[in-house]
Amino acid sequence: MARIQIDLPASYSFQTQLLIRITDLNYGGHLGNDALLSLLHEARVQFLLQHGYSELDLAGAGLIMSDVAIVYKGEGFYGDTLTIQVAATDFNKYGFDLVYLLTNQNGKEVAHAKTGMLCFDYTIRKLKSVPEEARERLETKA
Repeated sequence: MARIQIDLPASYSFQTQLLIRITDLNYGGHLGNDALLSLLHEARVQFLLQHGYSELDLAGAGLIMSDVAIVYKGEGFYGDTLTIQVAATDFNKYGFDLVYLLTNQNGKEVAHAKTGMLCFDYTIRKLKSVPEEARERLETKA
């Protein structure tokens, strides 16, 4: 079985801390995959806000997620504080990737993740080019 590989950047332009809630656990007693995706969404919204944007207004463009990949590195448990680092990478005409590194309060890796984000015009329901202003603000510099 081929494994997904997520290339992590050397540096991240943003980090936040989020607590694993009781509702984030699955029947195995650890962080569920659906809850992890929700935590990524929260980190993404905070990342965009730090740069003066939202998912509906990225310098005049909206955002839509085109794909997601998660590689689990360890378990997360109720009460753990996750540090989620975020970097914008791999820009192209219509989008970019957001890459995430999740670690617990002991520095142990819990997951690596990537969301492919496309710029979208919700009025005409079509892709839109990445605004240059947004690229300059978001792109992680090595």
